[in-house]
Amino acid sequence: MSATLDAIQYYPVKGLSAQVLDSVTLTPGGCLPHDRRFAILHRATQFDPLAPAWKPKTNFLVLLRDEKLATLQAVFDPATCMLVLNRNGKRVAGGRIDTATGRLLIDQFLSAYMKDAAVPGPYKIVESPGHNFTDIPDKAVSLLNLASVKDIGRVTQRPVDPLRFRANLHLAGLAPWAEMGWVDKRIAIGDTVLSVFKTTTRCAAVEVNPTTGERDMALLKALKSGFEHVVCGVYARVEQGGEIKAGDAVRVLEQP
Repeated sequence: MSATLDAIQYYPVKGLSAQVLDSVTLTPGGCLPHDRRFAILHRATQFDPLAPAWKPKTNFLVLLRDEKLATLQAVFDPATCMLVLNRNGKRVAGGRIDTATGRLLIDQFLSAYMKDAAVPGPYKIVESPGHNFTDIPDKAVSLLNLASVKDIGRVTQRPVDPLRFRANLHLAGLAPWAEMGWVDKRIAIGDTVLSVFKTTTRCAAVEVNPTTGERDMALLKALKSGFEHVVCGVYARVEQGGEIKAGDAVRVLEQP
């Protein structure tokens, strides 16, 4: 069976829900456009947008600790920077988050909605041009093998939603765990070439149901007991840019 790119998604605000794309253009050395462009700071975090530095995920509101975020459905328009937050299909907040007024509207809502979070508010949406609030310091895209996710479901004896893993590119048609052998190899997707450099170590965020916000699956335990690791997915750097689209072939390149 040939491998294909099944889905493309990015997360404009770290900790909030995904936006699905039919196609996207990748640039060498970059993340997926707008991926983790914004983050939600809590009161205990210091971040200077004029001198941005990578910080661990614990400096922000994230599903690892703040599962209530998953009860919000985010809709982001990159052309206008309009962010709309819905809950149970109804709009609860919105604003242009590239403006002070729009950010304030979102900040005020989140500070009230997340008031019982483990980390102190008030909370503040932040960005810094060219900076991505990713879980690792490297500029990269994250890849997820859907067959590996299905294999985790074999251990849990329940289907596992791939959205729990918050990856950029979902790959279909591979053998389970084939991606584990891609580290230090190059792969081609569409017009692009990616260099895989790291497997993705998982945290408790994957145990949060991406629809209900409940911690309803002990996936870290399942990974440890079933596979003797807590890894699922890989990170890759964009080596050669270009357009990718759902349905594109995915292939491992011969080493030069």
